[in-house]
Amino acid sequence: MAERKRKIINDPVYGFITIDNPLIFKIVSHPYYQRLRRIHQMALAQTVYPGAMHTRFHHSLGAYHLMSCALSELKGKGFEITEEEELAAKMAILLHDIGHGPYSHAPEHSIVEGCRTRKSAAC
Repeated sequence: MAERKRKIINDPVYGFITIDNPLIFKIVSHPYYQRLRRIHQMALAQTVYPGAMHTRFHHSLGAYHLMSCALSELKGKGFEITEEEELAAKMAILLHDIGHGPYSHAPEHSIVEGCRTRKSAAC
């Protein structure tokens, strides 16, 4: 029988977040996920707002926590959600920012020529 790993993370916004699924634990432990610790959520905002220091890692874990709460609420109201659907939703929210590079969206205008806004056709 495989050892079940459980991780409790003390989040500055949501308090204690528990990760008790082995696949979720594996995702959060992976170096690709851990690199989110080095990517600021708000690009260069910390240069103007010194308190804006949270990272994509913080953000993604908070989103995971909120997804867990939403799924619990839905199940509590009688919605049928399979274990596979619950795991898929949690994995999706954990990984929604995995492709972000340094400085979030800030360098988009200089990397993609003609990019004026995030909704621009060139983006």
